[in-house]
Amino acid sequence: MYYRLKDDIALRKWKYVDRAIYRKSDDVASGVSKEEFELLLLCDGEHDIEPSPYLSTLLSRRLIEECQKGEKPSEWSLLKEYDNYYFPRMNLMITGKCNLNCLHCFNAKDNAPLNSELSFEQILNILDQARDIGVRSFTLTGGEPLVHRRFLDIVKAIYERDMMIFELNTNGLLMNQKMLDTFKEVGCDPLIKISFDGVGYHNWIRQHPKAEELTIKAIKLCIANGFRVKAQVQVNRKNVDVMFETARLLNDLGVSEMRIIRTTEAPRWEKNSPQSSLTIEEYYQSMLEFSKQYIESGMEMTIDVWQLVRLYPHHKLYDLVPIACDKDEFNIRIPMCKGNRGMIAVSSSGEVVPCLQMSGYFLEKGISLGNLFKTPLKELVKDSPYLNLAMAPLFKQIVENDKCGNCKYYKACTGGCPALGLLYSVNSDFYHEDITKCIFFENGWYDKSIEYLKGWKIKKPLNI
Repeated sequence: MYYRLKDDIALRKWKYVDRAIYRKSDDVASGVSKEEFELLLLCDGEHDIEPSPYLSTLLSRRLIEECQKGEKPSEWSLLKEYDNYYFPRMNLMITGKCNLNCLHCFNAKDNAPLNSELSFEQILNILDQARDIGVRSFTLTGGEPLVHRRFLDIVKAIYERDMMIFELNTNGLLMNQKMLDTFKEVGCDPLIKISFDGVGYHNWIRQHPKAEELTIKAIKLCIANGFRVKAQVQVNRKNVDVMFETARLLNDLGVSEMRIIRTTEAPRWEKNSPQSSLTIEEYYQSMLEFSKQYIESGMEMTIDVWQLVRLYPHHKLYDLVPIACDKDEFNIRIPMCKGNRGMIAVSSSGEVVPCLQMSGYFLEKGISLGNLFKTPLKELVKDSPYLNLAMAPLFKQIVENDKCGNCKYYKACTGGCPALGLLYSVNSDFYHEDITKCIFFENGWYDKSIEYLKGWKIKKPLNI
């Protein structure tokens, strides 16, 4: 009998990743056994393959299909080998420009002269470079990505290259039916992450008299068209008291997830709304009170409280974000940030950074880890300052940072978020500890969290 790879399956190899498959519906590759991979290589419509348990497994997993002799797999499905490290995702800032003038954001409309934008030709160049190292999926972000005049052409170009968009960050004001129809036409089904900063406060933070009305309209439109929506909500002293009301609204609209993010003490925010940021401990306290109220409400929307807790109502489970690991799974070779290790971040000037949350810092300090218009991406993911930071293992932080190396909680927090560590560093130290995690563990917030969330089960308890 003859078999071929199904059209939605592709075989791939990278440096230190010898056997992997992509499904067109998935944004990351999956591993398979040596025996399965060798058999998949023979499923080319040319080899007569005898029945076997491995063949039955591949058929049951819908990786292959029976075919006529000579019926070959698609070009995308055929094995492709890359001599670089494996990076499945790219976070691509297609523009730094925005149509709103938000009080907290350096990409605000009145900063437009300072904010760069990638041309369509530059973006095509980046897409080709990404394809040539085996990148599968993209987060499109800005600024506001929908202000790019060639936005829909960018979407089409990604799918023409057999890649996909798995996330779109937007304020939603420019979302329309034509755009969503185009998504459907090309098979684009991203998680649409829409900013919404609280009932009664969104207009103020976004500095637009109809921002709340238009954002809710955009959320409804996306959901009515079958797209998943994640609402991203800034929280600060001004709007903290409406978080539960905001959650109720978003839940009733059918939003899949609400992410609450502490508004940090950025220069623009401090200028426009002085001393409005919650301190870390105020943030922990108010968000635990919110979480307690939420789990008692019966709402079904997933909640992600930035750097603190994730609530999964369908299973009555929660994760405490500061607990990244435990002593039984801890390994000094684990990357400091799994997000950095799996996603290349590219700014609107072509700069490559471990994550876009660090891009402003590197720009301010005049630090360049590589630029895609000066050094090909293929070279940057083989050997470069960027790669050294993106792949930095825990043992590097332990060696460079005595506080982390001597801390009894390190095996739990693994140093926390490198972007926050860098933010709190006074000397551009990438290996600086994330002090929000120090506060969490040293000031008893683990026990307080367990008390506030009692009745639900923690997915990963503290084990040091």
